[in-house]
Amino acid sequence: MSKRNRKRAATPAQGAAARCTVTVCRGCCCGTPKVPGLDHRAQLTDLRESLAGVANVRPTDCLDACEQANVIVVQPSAEGRKAGGRPVWLGLVNDPDAARDITAWVQAGGPGLADPPDILDLYAFSPSRRIRQQIDS
Repeated sequence: MSKRNRKRAATPAQGAAARCTVTVCRGCCCGTPKVPGLDHRAQLTDLRESLAGVANVRPTDCLDACEQANVIVVQPSAEGRKAGGRPVWLGLVNDPDAARDITAWVQAGGPGLADPPDILDLYAFSPSRRIRQQIDS
């Protein structure tokens, strides 16, 4: 990737539609004591603070992928979608290092504009079509 493209990917255009959206499940299992050993409130706060001005971070109710709690979905920006990026579902995001890896990827441009760190392959999963339609549309 050239310096010009890298800079463009790391600096999203102004406006919500030009940004990635990071959806953080906070339903019946995600974000609750059912997933012990994680400060769920701090995870959401850290994502919001580290991605302020870069991505829209939004909590949502149950995404119905409870066996993968905590679930985070990274949706591409408009530019990322034009480049072929599609939403990436990440499950078992239960430690701060995983959230930092997600943050670094989104800061670099996210789906379609930057390759995710290899470690995120361990977290990626494909939910059923019914579940995907809740957020991908």
